[in-house]
Amino acid sequence: MASRGPGGLWSLLPWAVALLLAVEMALALPEICIQCPGSVQKLSEVARYCKQTPNLTLQARCCLNQKGTILGLDLQNCSLKDPGPNFTQADTAVIIDLQANPLQDDLANTFHGFTQLQTLVLPQESRCPGGIEAWYTVTYYKDTQTCQGQRNLCNSTRHPGMLSHLSRTSCQPTALDTQVCCLTSLVFTVNQQKSRCPEGLMFKFLRH
Repeated sequence: MASRGPGGLWSLLPWAVALLLAVEMALALPEICIQCPGSVQKLSEVARYCKQTPNLTLQARCCLNQKGTILGLDLQNCSLKDPGPNFTQADTAVIIDLQANPLQDDLANTFHGFTQLQTLVLPQESRCPGGIEAWYTVTYYKDTQTCQGQRNLCNSTRHPGMLSHLSRTSCQPTALDTQVCCLTSLVFTVNQQKSRCPEGLMFKFLRH
């Protein structure tokens, strides 16, 4: 029986390293990426985005950059009534697909903090978070709807009378249904919603 020489052992080293890296990456995946069995559908919007954007990879149900940050999440056809407690791990996502799920809850609070989200695919029965005014485009298909282009209320003219008083205000979007504005010296109460923020006072515009 012939024995392997040193050269034969060294030839196996790259394979061993690759295997260890794959196992390490799988163990390090955020829980939301493995919440639903299977992988990203090849023809899904998430898969298309991940393949067309440089330096991104598909892992389980997620599209990740080189630092492991979630930029895409595909949870379609996962029998979800709600996205679950780990969903906030995907608040860096640019694109999310939740189609073919029996979603039951109002999704507005679910997407609090998802300020980078630009494309959201939902079952047709669901409502785009924040309503159609929260998005530049809402497209309806036979079984799905796509919410695209998240609007920034702080740059809109939805409340021109109110925004005209906010020249000294620092506005920042925090969710698809609300905008939080911090004031240095003025106090406003909008829809009786007011609380503290680091720079002074905060109020929320609520979309209906």
